[in-house]
Amino acid sequence: MLLAELKALNALPGWEEADRFLDPEDAAERIRRAAAARPGLMRCVRLGESEEGRPIDGVSLGRGDRHVSLVAGNHPDEPVGPDFLRRFVIAISERPDAHGPLLGAFRFFIVPHTNPDGENRNRAWRTAWNESGDGTEAMATAYLRHAMREPPGRDMEFGFPDMRPENRAVAAWLRKEGPFALHGSLHGMGISGGALLLIEKHWGYRAARLQARFLEAAQAEGLPLYDRNRQGEKGFFYLAPGFWTTPEAPAMRAFFEARGDRETAALFRSSSMEYARSLGGDPLCYVTELPLFLAKGLSPASGSQQIIAQLRLRLAQNDGADDGDIRRDIDRLGLRPLPLASALRMHLRTLSAALEQLSAE
Repeated sequence: MLLAELKALNALPGWEEADRFLDPEDAAERIRRAAAARPGLMRCVRLGESEEGRPIDGVSLGRGDRHVSLVAGNHPDEPVGPDFLRRFVIAISERPDAHGPLLGAFRFFIVPHTNPDGENRNRAWRTAWNESGDGTEAMATAYLRHAMREPPGRDMEFGFPDMRPENRAVAAWLRKEGPFALHGSLHGMGISGGALLLIEKHWGYRAARLQARFLEAAQAEGLPLYDRNRQGEKGFFYLAPGFWTTPEAPAMRAFFEARGDRETAALFRSSSMEYARSLGGDPLCYVTELPLFLAKGLSPASGSQQIIAQLRLRLAQNDGADDGDIRRDIDRLGLRPLPLASALRMHLRTLSAALEQLSAE
């Protein structure tokens, strides 16, 4: 019955026409109201505050013995993961009776956004995206000009358990509720030639079902897989086209130390995946990497990365950059936004596949 429920999960209603990111404050209020109405099934927990005093909320959902942690926002310029988690919580909480086997087998511990300060700093281009309709040029220009991500030493994904107040708040909750059977850290890529799924090394070759389902989901969306072999750089080991292992802090440190940059190397702490495993058990850990913009034929050897760097530099140096030059670069890259509804379905099918993989063990 659970496997049938997991397949049905892929058809959660209301996402087919999603084309705008949810308003974070409105979504948070909807989640709080849902939790208040279903105290036996769902709790909304104030985990702490960000450096600038914004609330960090966690949501527990379900009654099952197998605990699942899902976090998003560690990189604040990757908004689809947080949007998915908000929609997932709202959709399940609105029809809990329809998901009885799922909520009876698993208990979800979800942090829709770990980094509300970073989310606020990226608000300008998300708003422009929402208002752009399907205008690729306007979307890409807003993103490339205004997207903000944090460097090592501020990067929350490699800041567990205590680099920042946000890390401490999330880590304390996970420590209390662990160990976990599954941990998902939802990420994204600004511009990429396709989708990528990272699987923690202890599960890399055990997760054939997850890989097969991810491939099926990508094919259903007409989304290619990104194929590059980084040969273990930063802990990224190649599993198959579109699949790598998750990065690891020791490998990150070794990468920078090999370049004589000990200062940067020292900034890396544990990733959320490493932290989840430190809590015990044998959790299946995965990281979704879905592009905001697809670039036709993007590969390490294509020269596209240099075009992207030049475009970013042009926009950063001159807000009045020539529209013709911007349009030409966008055309050279063959950029098109990945529809939000497609990205949301990919996240949902990946989560469903990971739960199916666990259920098959």
